[in-house]
Amino acid sequence: MDFHDFTAAQIRIARPTDKFDEVIDFYEKGVGLPRVGDFQGHRGYTGVIFGLPDHSYQLEITKHVTGSPCPAPTKDNLLVFYIPNKQEVDTVANRLLDMGYQEVEAENPYWQEKGITIEDPDGWRIVLMNTSGI
Repeated sequence: MDFHDFTAAQIRIARPTDKFDEVIDFYEKGVGLPRVGDFQGHRGYTGVIFGLPDHSYQLEITKHVTGSPCPAPTKDNLLVFYIPNKQEVDTVANRLLDMGYQEVEAENPYWQEKGITIEDPDGWRIVLMNTSGI
């Protein structure tokens, strides 16, 4: 049986926030993700879409006019960026540090071996992993 019976044209991770401007700054100015789209007034929603790192993989941050609470999940729910160049990892980490976001201890020690874990304004965690991935 073949379980690979479809091809996704895009993959988007979407999540709401009540700290919209701070979260947008974190990912756009801090992490340095390119904004590939945005929208306003779509049935009460406003959002920004970032490329991860291009248009095929996306991170969408939204807010709704009636509120968009988004409690952070466990400390081991992660958005991992595999970045082979250590200098690039340090550049992003230092930019986030300058914005007030410090490294936090990873729940799983694996991520600390070659990575830097940082919480966004909502408490969601990213890992800047200094490897080329799998």
